[in-house]
Amino acid sequence: MTDDSESTARGSREGWLAAAYAALIEGGIDAVKIQPLARGLGLARTSFYWFFDSREALLAALAERWEATTTRPLIAASRDYAETETEAMLTLIGCFLRPATFDARLEFAVRGWALADPAMMARLRAADAERLAALGAMLARWGHAPQDADVRARTIYLVQIGYISMQVAEDLETRLARIPNYVEIYTGRPPEQREIARFRARFGTPA
Repeated sequence: MTDDSESTARGSREGWLAAAYAALIEGGIDAVKIQPLARGLGLARTSFYWFFDSREALLAALAERWEATTTRPLIAASRDYAETETEAMLTLIGCFLRPATFDARLEFAVRGWALADPAMMARLRAADAERLAALGAMLARWGHAPQDADVRARTIYLVQIGYISMQVAEDLETRLARIPNYVEIYTGRPPEQREIARFRARFGTPA
């Protein structure tokens, strides 16, 4: 057997991780098991061990993927340049609206996972604290006093996580139509029409 055919027979690390991701999303953490994943991929169970030492190593990779597709983009969005506070808030809200910058399905699955895994719950709580701190710091940079920044940050975050935890089904236009009101609630001032127009342009919808 050639090296290429051997590699094909084993699959790839990314392939195993993608299968684990899909299993977690669809069936929760109990669905992420080596034998069912191997069966779904059409691979031998032993090929898993070319890429991961154990199921725990696979779960660690999933947790890393979660952080890379939720916490890191959110913190980056909270630090993006903006000319006004309302523009900064629009950028932040926009982060939650794209799967590429906030994987809401994975966030929901990880929150379910954490209920059965104290170590994952501790990691989730740390992420919650880190995200809230980033939001509070963004608001403080725009002149909000510490208590005000903290409460506004919690309002922003708990609303967004509420959307995910409750699996709210809204079409994009409905969500976009509410965003100017959210921005005013979060910052204390409404966004300018030109800011809304630029924001909507990112999603290909007219103002």
